[in-house]
Amino acid sequence: MDAVREKLMEIEAQYNEINQKLMSEEVLRNPSEMTRLSKQEANLRQSVEAWHSLSSLDSRIEQAEEMMKESDPELKEMAAMELEECLPEREALLEKIQRLLIPRDPDDDHDVIMEIRGGAGGDEGNIFAGDLYRMYTRYAETRGWKVQVLEANPSEAGGFSQIIFSIKGNNVYHDLKFESGAHRVQRVPKTEAQGRIHTSTATVLCRPEAEDADIEIDEKDLTIETHRASGAGGQHINKTDSAVRIVHIPTGITVNCQEGRSQIENRETAMRLIRSRVYEELRRQREEAEGKIRRAKIGTGDRSEKIRTYNYPQNRVTDHRIGLTITQLDRIMEGKLDDILAGLQAEDERQKLEISEQ
Repeated sequence: MDAVREKLMEIEAQYNEINQKLMSEEVLRNPSEMTRLSKQEANLRQSVEAWHSLSSLDSRIEQAEEMMKESDPELKEMAAMELEECLPEREALLEKIQRLLIPRDPDDDHDVIMEIRGGAGGDEGNIFAGDLYRMYTRYAETRGWKVQVLEANPSEAGGFSQIIFSIKGNNVYHDLKFESGAHRVQRVPKTEAQGRIHTSTATVLCRPEAEDADIEIDEKDLTIETHRASGAGGQHINKTDSAVRIVHIPTGITVNCQEGRSQIENRETAMRLIRSRVYEELRRQREEAEGKIRRAKIGTGDRSEKIRTYNYPQNRVTDHRIGLTITQLDRIMEGKLDDILAGLQAEDERQKLEISEQ
């Protein structure tokens, strides 16, 4: 308990320090720094409020326990009533504090860049990739988040062989970070004359979108080329060098953007993608070098890991990592993802609590 109090006092000191900085002239003149500090302050606020509530409850309990030592029956009765109210409240508050003190993923408040590709199953895999894109956009709408397509390769049969899009809003990565992996669909394709059920896949990759404050990329480390876009996209695209390819030399990461209507637009999109991919790769290398094994992570987050099955004939979706099955696939595909995402968050929290108690 002393360790909990000490940690909460540290958080309060940090919270007060951030508030002081937010009022300084230097920060007020720097919008990006103000945004960064405001997010930090918001993340700490709940812990500080819980600490104040705990201190108040402890004071009430201490006073009531002193009153219990009095000889006056009425005072004892009042003290007993106060303890009956305060002790369960304190127990519930301590459980909440324990959850609040779980180390927070520093990327949780980031926006995301998602990439969906059609996998096994040919045309049906691409169609399913389109279905998943629609599912995530519907979910984003319910949360008031903004979706922007960055790159898209439509499939002739429908859907996409690949689509890359950003989602901006509050705590987007916190909610969607467990979506990376292979999503499997079982259904009768429209092209199947015999009515047989086929199994196809699409893969999802969800990355935190790196902000300027997260990573600084040296222009000397980049090779930037322009070229003519390939495929459909309008005459102006095919007649001008509007497509942009950027290579980050130290990591070998390459992005190619051609969906924008101008070279400037494609360059901006390519820089957003390269920044996020390099940020993730450098974080992975740092964790590996420090010997940090993500024991408290649900699944590997690899594109190849099969994480979920969508069974259309039985209107069923199963998340294999947490053994959750919901027989409302039609609602899930309309973006009603709350039950699945809440189950993943609860399991993540449970695993982290287990580790913190070891």
